[in-house]
Amino acid sequence: MIRVSVMTSSMFKELLRRPAGLTVFIVLVLFYLVAIFADFLSPYSVTDQDLQHTFHPPTALLWKDGGLHVQRYEMQSRDLSGYTPVVGEGSPLRFFAPGYEYHLLGLVPMSHHLITVDGPDRLYLLGSDQVGRDIYSRLLHGTRISLSIGLIGIAVSMCIGFIVGGLAGYFGGAFDNIAMRLTEFLMAIPGLYLLLALRGAFAESFTPTQMFFLIVFILSFIGWSGTARIIRGMTLSLRNRQFVMAAEVMGQSSWKILWKHVLPNVFSYLIVAATISIPGYILGEAALSFLGLGIQDPSVSWGLMLSQAQNPQVFMEGYWWFLVPGLAIFVTVISFNVLGDVLRDIIDPKQKFLRS
Repeated sequence: MIRVSVMTSSMFKELLRRPAGLTVFIVLVLFYLVAIFADFLSPYSVTDQDLQHTFHPPTALLWKDGGLHVQRYEMQSRDLSGYTPVVGEGSPLRFFAPGYEYHLLGLVPMSHHLITVDGPDRLYLLGSDQVGRDIYSRLLHGTRISLSIGLIGIAVSMCIGFIVGGLAGYFGGAFDNIAMRLTEFLMAIPGLYLLLALRGAFAESFTPTQMFFLIVFILSFIGWSGTARIIRGMTLSLRNRQFVMAAEVMGQSSWKILWKHVLPNVFSYLIVAATISIPGYILGEAALSFLGLGIQDPSVSWGLMLSQAQNPQVFMEGYWWFLVPGLAIFVTVISFNVLGDVLRDIIDPKQKFLRS
């Protein structure tokens, strides 16, 4: 696998030399760092409610007594959730102060957070929802599920696609015929309908962990067929190469030939295909959660947060901060698409010439 390592290193160096590639790479790295350190960056937990601060607008910061303070607000009307700032009053903003307890990276118990505020005021950088939960904290925690589903789902589907497509192209015959008919069947069904049908085939009640892996399974089951077809064609072209025939003469097993000789020759395609396909997995999870068939409370994802924005009061009162998860999805999808285009140009410069 030395060749794969060299190819990856070369692609990465070339990616960082290109302005578009460097920009989206930094954006995606920041998103994944946020996902890793969401507890530390969040002032509140995803389940922390305050019914006295429902539909609270984003809080302003003011300079007072030589430090930053959180603006204090007064609710004028509970029906319309109208808040007005109390001039000159607020609570000091504290950095690296203790708050709710959590485990950093799932291992190290901690209670300190980047920013917190003492009561009775609340820090709502992006406002609060209908039960007083902090949108900003939920957005950071939702990053974990929305982004990890994309990575895990595409890893599973690419592995299945490589194995099925590689074996079909290498062996041919009945296995090839059955595998390709299965992929054609899956590709003939519209993706959204298949997604909803598979989700509807399972029980309604799942734990958050079970729901996470169920969505990964559904998205992976839908996504592997296209990869398998292309890998099969690439394997057919490689099967009669001299280095593959030499490996067969030396008695190497089929799995070893696929791993040592086929994989390095299709690795570039897998990287580009995975990068371009990840947005589909993120959007698939968002679609299921938006329709109430995906991630459920007390867990949180960007799709679930968007589904909660369907509350008529959100649109009637103009609570724009409920739509911030949609902006996060938009930026992530665009970043992955641009990254995939840049990697495709790096691997095959002819594609860029043909598109122009």
